[in-house]
Amino acid sequence: MKSIPHPIQYQGSKRNLASAILGYFPKDIDCLVEPFSGSAAISIAAAAGRLAASYTINDLNKPLVELLRLIVEQPASTADFYEQVWNGQLEGDSPSHYYQMRDTFNLNQDPRLFLYLLARCVKGAVRYNADGLFNQSPDKRRKGTRPATMRSNILGVSALLQGISHFSSGDYREVLQNITVDDLVYMDPPYQGVCGERDSRYLSGIDHDEFVLALEDLNERGIAYLVSYDGRRGDKTFGALLPTYLELSRIELHAGRSSQSTLLGRDEATYESLYMSPVLIQKRALSAPRVYHVPLQPQYALFETDTRHV
Repeated sequence: MKSIPHPIQYQGSKRNLASAILGYFPKDIDCLVEPFSGSAAISIAAAAGRLAASYTINDLNKPLVELLRLIVEQPASTADFYEQVWNGQLEGDSPSHYYQMRDTFNLNQDPRLFLYLLARCVKGAVRYNADGLFNQSPDKRRKGTRPATMRSNILGVSALLQGISHFSSGDYREVLQNITVDDLVYMDPPYQGVCGERDSRYLSGIDHDEFVLALEDLNERGIAYLVSYDGRRGDKTFGALLPTYLELSRIELHAGRSSQSTLLGRDEATYESLYMSPVLIQKRALSAPRVYHVPLQPQYALFETDTRHV
């Protein structure tokens, strides 16, 4: 896939897996709906490939969704604001400037400030404290995306999504109620099984059982959807599997070598699960498994589901 613009650096983004995930999309999508959009990497990549007529981009993180809306609908002024804030760090102590912008953002939730924080924070990793305040530190080795590059990325995303996108920051269940049989839903809910009861990367988690009920409802309504949900690193698994009675087909996508394992001197790859709904399988006559599909091995029998359609 050709180079795709991405203004927002976001750890956990599906940017690197986008081409693999898009390979399982059906044709003739009326609207691509992302209830857990994050940085909207899948919608951006799909728009670059002209895979859907329109896009619904939703996330419970309101400043993040508002930032995406500004990027699409007000690209020039958003790029101007970023350049002004970015240049401000050159005038004195750079980390102090970052912390000042972080404090201001936590007070007023200005999504334009969020863009600078995401570009400058450590590894693009969003972190929140128990009070829901952004608390990630600055990367002291760099100053974030240069304004010219950021402007190019912002204008690029705007060109792809302007006039065909709807933005919201509601509960995912409300978003799913408005889906039609001509739409496709891609869901990448808060990654489960990593940080116990609370994951500091997300403002709010989701209940596994409630999520399963939502998927049951989509099946009953004949909605096509894909879900990125659980995964593994080496022989360590993360997250509860989706139940077999949903009749989902599941593959593993190779997400690359684990940086955490590398730091510990181990050579371990990370794999993420992609589930496909029964209706999606009917709509999309899948060919032979692609290079991204890693056969499930006996020691990971926990992951096995009905993959006869894959």
